[in-house]
Amino acid sequence: MVNFYGYMEANRRSEETMAFSILVCIKAVPDMSSGQQLVADGNRIALSDIAWCMNSYDACALEAALVIKDAQPQITVDALSVGPDVVRPIIRRAMAMGADRSILIETERPADSILTARALAAAIRSDGEPWIILAGKESIDSEGMQTHFRLAADLGMPVATNVIEVQAAADEVQVACERDPGTVDRIRMTPPCVIGAGKGLNSPKYPTFPDIMKARKKEVRRIDLDELSIEPPAAATTVEALTAAEERRTPKELTGSAAQIAARIVDILKNEAKVI
Repeated sequence: MVNFYGYMEANRRSEETMAFSILVCIKAVPDMSSGQQLVADGNRIALSDIAWCMNSYDACALEAALVIKDAQPQITVDALSVGPDVVRPIIRRAMAMGADRSILIETERPADSILTARALAAAIRSDGEPWIILAGKESIDSEGMQTHFRLAADLGMPVATNVIEVQAAADEVQVACERDPGTVDRIRMTPPCVIGAGKGLNSPKYPTFPDIMKARKKEVRRIDLDELSIEPPAAATTVEALTAAEERRTPKELTGSAAQIAARIVDILKNEAKVI
């Protein structure tokens, strides 16, 4: 849930010193709902003939930004992504959903969370400091849950993750973060800040067909990764090889009385699966 409170009064106090822009980090991930078969190409997924979609957590982050913008139209929402050119339609979809503009940091090489965060931070510095940076708490493909933390550390900003509620004012952002089922932390941050959206934050709206057509005519600003002044990281995560998972389980039918079946289950868990 997103609320926008006290904006007008706070904006009158700081309109000459603060640019109210929200930046949303978007990642394109393989669309598994399309029924496609992913193919390993050495240490990465073959990019050809893949259907892509917006990472679902990032879609929640974008929706949160658009709700704030709806409450105060002079706020701008920009989408930013790192990846190959084939994912450009996903960053364009962000504009169809309501983002004012989009930036794609192009690179064909795999980018781990360290390189991705440094690329995002470099692009943000060159484009101007945003009021709020929103991103998904994780990506549904790699599930690293690190990029928004690394980005906040690189930019020297406070960060909150798995956010399910946002209250935003010019000089303060309050969030509710789901830590464990039934446990919620409430955090106050001074912007600029980074927010990692959880799925409990909202339900993203689908763009309309006219908005999709309009977005096709909008320009996606493209920046080559090598154009950014990024200090080579001292550490990196690399994928050595990818292999398809094989299903090797063989079902077994257990017969007998309830007591016999229960005893057999315990024996399997203890001596075969070794989980108890």
